[in-house]
Amino acid sequence: MHSLVGGLGSEVARRGVHVSGSALPLAYVVNVLTWGQVQAILVAALAAVIVLEVIRLGIGLDWWIYEYLTREYEQDNLAGYALAVISATAVVLIAPPPIAVPALLMLTLGDPISGLLASGRIQSVGDGRYLELILKAPRALAVTFVVCTTIGLAFVAPVAALFGGFAATVADGVKPVIATYVIDDNLTIPLASAAGIALGLAIV
Repeated sequence: MHSLVGGLGSEVARRGVHVSGSALPLAYVVNVLTWGQVQAILVAALAAVIVLEVIRLGIGLDWWIYEYLTREYEQDNLAGYALAVISATAVVLIAPPPIAVPALLMLTLGDPISGLLASGRIQSVGDGRYLELILKAPRALAVTFVVCTTIGLAFVAPVAALFGGFAATVADGVKPVIATYVIDDNLTIPLASAAGIALGLAIV
């Protein structure tokens, strides 16, 4: 029972970390930060994250917070927070704000909200040695699509929001495992949703 409570607590904490990442794009939306400042903060965060992950994986960094917030498959791989910062930095440096802001929020808000609203069965396809796919249940994916598309509608035209929401849903629902390395959705959701929004804007 103790381990179950601890597991639930760490899961809630992980989602809290996700949501806290919304502060940066929302600070731009309410004109607290300029876009250049958002970019500079993320580049600095990326540099710090790289240093921390090199120390953690190469030398060993036994901070309790890593034990508490990282999943088992992250113990010997880049942690989810690092993948999120890498992806977010790439998006803000490449994409303009109307694309980048909803793409980031689809990760920081869409992913945890949909996770809380619809926990679904997860199944795996493949042997895990070379290629495996971790698939979420359709109900969970439906909630992800609705939440992410709604976020997109606050920033872009409906077609672009639909494309972005669909891309985020695919990234959230299909998690490839290549040679035992999990391609976490913290990495794929911002990149996929930004590409989806950009494609939708190009069409309209």
